[in-house]
Amino acid sequence: MKNTNYKKLFNSFDTTIAKWMYSHGKIYLRFSLAIIFIWFGALKPFGLSPAQTLVERTVFWLTPEFFFPILGWWEVAIGCCLLFKPLIRVAIFLLFLQMPGTFLPLILLPEVCFTQFPFGLTMEGQYIIKNLILISSGIVIGGTVRKTE
Repeated sequence: MKNTNYKKLFNSFDTTIAKWMYSHGKIYLRFSLAIIFIWFGALKPFGLSPAQTLVERTVFWLTPEFFFPILGWWEVAIGCCLLFKPLIRVAIFLLFLQMPGTFLPLILLPEVCFTQFPFGLTMEGQYIIKNLILISSGIVIGGTVRKTE
């Protein structure tokens, strides 16, 4: 009998927590993604981004003085658009235009991204691969544009 009461209590608690996560998770995800894009993007025009050398070596056909600030402000725009619900579609569009370029170093600079191909990643490689979670977050957030939260 005691075991049944603990199960009911656990199930009740678990259900309450899961419902709270379901109802609040997407908005937290959206604002978290916005903060990441604004923060990481703002570092670029001010020359404070640790990714600068990697980007410069990857996008060698454009001058860094031209491209790097544009990339930074592009990322800031993604983040700012995520903050305002009517602009989520714009943010997702900008995000998905930008994301393929973030994987270019894996192809163009494998010696910088891998300690041992294909699984041993350097810090730069890990920095790039983490973009998979940004893409997945964009998909989840994009799935909310037709729903009321």
